[in-house]
Amino acid sequence: MEHLPVEVIGNILSRLGGARDVVIASVTCRKWREASRKHLHTLAFNSNDLPPYRDITPKQLEILITQTIFQTTGLQGVSILMDDVDEFSASTVIAWLMYTRETLRRLFYNVRTSPNVNILEICGRQKLETLALAHNSITGVEPNFQRFPCLKSLSLSHVSISALDLSLLLTACPKLESLELVNLEIAMSDAQVTVELSCPTLKSIYVEAISLDKFMLEADSIERLHLRDCALELFELIGIGTLKYFKIDDVSVIHLDIGETIDNLEVVDVSNFTIIWPKFYQMISRSSKLRKLRLWDVAFDDEDEVVDLETIAVCFPQLKHLALSYELRDGVMHYGLQGSSNLENVMVLELGWTVINDLFSHWVEELLKRCPNLRKMIIFGSVSEVKSHEECQILANFTSSIVQLMRKYMNVEVHFEFE
Repeated sequence: MEHLPVEVIGNILSRLGGARDVVIASVTCRKWREASRKHLHTLAFNSNDLPPYRDITPKQLEILITQTIFQTTGLQGVSILMDDVDEFSASTVIAWLMYTRETLRRLFYNVRTSPNVNILEICGRQKLETLALAHNSITGVEPNFQRFPCLKSLSLSHVSISALDLSLLLTACPKLESLELVNLEIAMSDAQVTVELSCPTLKSIYVEAISLDKFMLEADSIERLHLRDCALELFELIGIGTLKYFKIDDVSVIHLDIGETIDNLEVVDVSNFTIIWPKFYQMISRSSKLRKLRLWDVAFDDEDEVVDLETIAVCFPQLKHLALSYELRDGVMHYGLQGSSNLENVMVLELGWTVINDLFSHWVEELLKRCPNLRKMIIFGSVSEVKSHEECQILANFTSSIVQLMRKYMNVEVHFEFE
């Protein structure tokens, strides 16, 4: 070990993750101490990972973090996640940021301070590439002064910010590619909460636990869009057809528009969502490059709407991964078996039920017949704690049917997942 270059030791210590482990390892010998001071590029402080952090006061913890940071030079990545700590002194936290900001590339910051620390003012105009803020507030954004010329990834979680400041913040990030917005507290300027964002370089956006009247996003380079657990009256994406990945999970939205030119869509994943099938189908039907389609626990606005396999097979000839959850209503399956077209390229099939009945086995068998090149099938099921004799018999019949069925498809790998 003594022949290892000190720079390599610095890289090893940087990959340990936790600051406590780094400090312990650095006392190995003089060379390792030198590596921790001069060649360490990543430090992480997390109140959840280290039980000793919970046994000391915030003031003592401030001193430990200060000593550790100030013994380093050239830190590129700093993570300070203090979920279980009440409050730090703002002046101490400012000292940490001022000491590291000129070399800092990645900052993960979840610290409550009194008063609030203006991260944008301290870290703006520097070389920061990744910024993740949590439990913070942002006010009075000045794009010309608080500019992030190198920032590519921005994450805001449980952050208080106005719609205008959020828009201005994106303007201050000319190279932004990835944006995460989780449980934001949007300051209201009027009765209607509207967020309008524009970012020509943005490639990926993830939005979770946000309630708005209108959310409008203009992004000409967008490739990934993921909405989760949101309540929106209107969501509109304005782009030029670059979207490849679209996922929506447990979202309430009255008007959804992801653009007319979505010919490049490769993944559509919809779950726990009510859709108007003709309108939704019209929206994605031109996506002939679609590789994965997932419709899981999807409710239909019109009780008479049925999505048949023929429609899926004809419109998405390159489909390789298909996931459908089974639902029988008034004797009609939402995913009917009409037509004769095969899903020639489907290699992975995910099927599931919420309430099982004897028709499920038949549905599985028909789907297998329509996927001649299938390699893997995963069956998801919901099993309640208390079962009547009839329910147990249905489950037993299903098990027997699947065992017999799979003897015909020995080349298909089968997995079961129950909850």
